Amino acid sequence: MSEKKMNLTLRVWRQAGPSARGRFETYPAKNVSPDMSFLEMLDAVNNDLLLQGIEPIAFDNDCREGICGTCGIVINGKAHGRDRGGTVCQLHMRGFRDGEMLTVEPWRAKAFPIVKDLVVDRSAFDRVILAGGYISTHTGAAPEANAILIPKAKAELAMDAAACIGCGACVASCPNASASLFVSAKISHLALLPQGHPERGKRALAMVAAMDREGFGHCTNISECEAVCPKEISVSNIARMNREYLWALASYSAD
Repeated sequence: MSEKKMNLTLRVWRQAGPSARGRFETYPAKNVSPDMSFLEMLDAVNNDLLLQGIEPIAFDNDCREGICGTCGIVINGKAHGRDRGGTVCQLHMRGFRDGEMLTVEPWRAKAFPIVKDLVVDRSAFDRVILAGGYISTHTGAAPEANAILIPKAKAELAMDAAACIGCGACVASCPNASASLFVSAKISHLALLPQGHPERGKRALAMVAAMDREGFGHCTNISECEAVCPKEISVSNIARMNREYLWALASYSAD
């Protein structure tokens, strides 16, 4: 028995460059296999556009395994689409209805300027990481795995925070375009582990300052960031970031 194919309509944001005026264009997506990922479907649509002499839709992608964080697309108003805990490259077409219209947009945030079509510049995240998202103190050779005793609960919290792939869905979904979930995950990851303690205060101050410089908005506890995060990073990390920041302010002002 042959596989039943779907036909959909895509309403896609097209923008030739950062300073160009953007617009929505409508394209058919024909004979779509339910087993295709969303990006595979876009590849097929782009093949059809090339045959018609139309410039293909530009979109970011790399690993197609949900770990690189580059496939940032808003589908019908939701970052990464309707599935919880997954990226666009993990989103399969079987979740859509035959004949459905899908509105496809890039991340919308002042700190993520559009490069072209669905591609945005997320280098603001890189600059936040450069401000302090690392350990620079000399720790010598790698110790034996069990030499540093870390409580299991803290180790698990640190690993949960470290799962952040920096895709920017939190920013795209937040009405304030806040990067608090991303920054708090990076701060929490290192604040919870003993290796990160020597630079703990400076890290919190530097990364929060970098976040503000990049033009991200402030967190107002809406929690849409957690709802769309493909790694389901908890908003409890934002509370930890605030505590780390206030502790650092008090510590350095006392000095």
